[in-house]
Amino acid sequence: MGPVMGDGETRPAVAPAPSPSSTSSPSVAALTPSPESVLRQLRARGRVRGTVALLGPAFVAAVAYIDPGNFATNFTAGAKFGYTLAWVIVVANLSAMLVQYLSAKAGVATGRDLPELCRENFPKPVSRGLWVQAEIIAMATDLAEFLGAAVGLYLLFHVPLFPAGLITAVVAFGILALEQKGYRRFELAIAGLLGIVFLGFLYDLIVVGADPGGVASGLIPRLAGSESLLLVCGIIGATVMPHVVYLHSALTKSRVACRDDGEKRELLRFQRLDVMIGLGLAGLINLSMLVIAASLFHGTPFGDGDAIQSAHDGLARMVGGGAALAFAVALLASGLSSSSVGTYAGQIVMQGFIRRQIPLFVRRAVTMAPALVVLALGLPVTDSLVISQVVLSFGIPFALVPLLILTRRRDIMGTFVNKPLTTAVAGGIAALIIGLNAFLLYDTFLR
Repeated sequence: MGPVMGDGETRPAVAPAPSPSSTSSPSVAALTPSPESVLRQLRARGRVRGTVALLGPAFVAAVAYIDPGNFATNFTAGAKFGYTLAWVIVVANLSAMLVQYLSAKAGVATGRDLPELCRENFPKPVSRGLWVQAEIIAMATDLAEFLGAAVGLYLLFHVPLFPAGLITAVVAFGILALEQKGYRRFELAIAGLLGIVFLGFLYDLIVVGADPGGVASGLIPRLAGSESLLLVCGIIGATVMPHVVYLHSALTKSRVACRDDGEKRELLRFQRLDVMIGLGLAGLINLSMLVIAASLFHGTPFGDGDAIQSAHDGLARMVGGGAALAFAVALLASGLSSSSVGTYAGQIVMQGFIRRQIPLFVRRAVTMAPALVVLALGLPVTDSLVISQVVLSFGIPFALVPLLILTRRRDIMGTFVNKPLTTAVAGGIAALIIGLNAFLLYDTFLR
């Protein structure tokens, strides 16, 4: 990644992150304190602390990649098909790294987030259409995250699901309140919850163990018949998250003020490191879910029931109470953190596409309504989670294609325009996702 920032180099100044409550995009210079004073503070922190100060946006994005929808799809995939679909998680995570870096780069290079760039460069009907589908995707996202947190409370404390949903809402409001007090507190809270999820699954993986040969065989791309295609789309939908494609550019667009392209290039080196660490942790967590399920539950009736409840009960019965506790705590932390990030992303989407905003707490109350309905009616939680992830998979192209179109335009990106190889790889990812979704429609409705 190169040197962090040696003596005599120009250093970026850390500026406040964009608040979803703001209604305009004032110049960065007008909001940023004197670069020299911030640079002295960074230099005094040393190499490690100075680097850590520039990390964070990718960790906020990463929690969306380990939301409760991932629990449902990954455990169901491992239980039904063993290690067969491990390759899907790896491919999806590598794709997510590229996509999130392109989003971060768009924010740094242009000083605009992706919804703003869409509004400014696409015809108004296209921009409005993208906004409508993004709001639908946000609701599907929130459904999965909210349900997961409620189930986590039920597994930990035996709180009935509907009251657990109400408690989840209160806690989520508290996490969102941190953002109002400064982006760094919000980032640290989210990163802490990400760490809890990671440690929970690390413990379970160590206790359960894995078959190295089975994991290796699962990295060879193949499908287990058309039945596995729904889970492939669900895994991709749960891993490459449309709402954080929009959000990541908003987190980077004015967080660090750069005076010239040289500083932007240096900042992008830290963004690459941020993405590699944050999304790398998310990928390991996702893979560990499938491995645990394949090791314990493949070939058992697990795959025919509620995946999350069955995973918790199976861990308690076959491994011990400690493994089940770690699973439940990780699920709760995942739901609370990803739900808060999803609400934040929804506000960025509305503000960028149509220059409108509603209070974050009002948005939180509106988007949690479908989840409360599911809980009140007693609908199957895992089935609802898997379906929500399939909906997310259909929303990915509507975020990815505009990102690809905009980042390949030199008049928008300047010297940070995508290289032809980057455009080709990202285009291949978009084509793969669109192709999978088209086949899923055909297999479901036309065969």
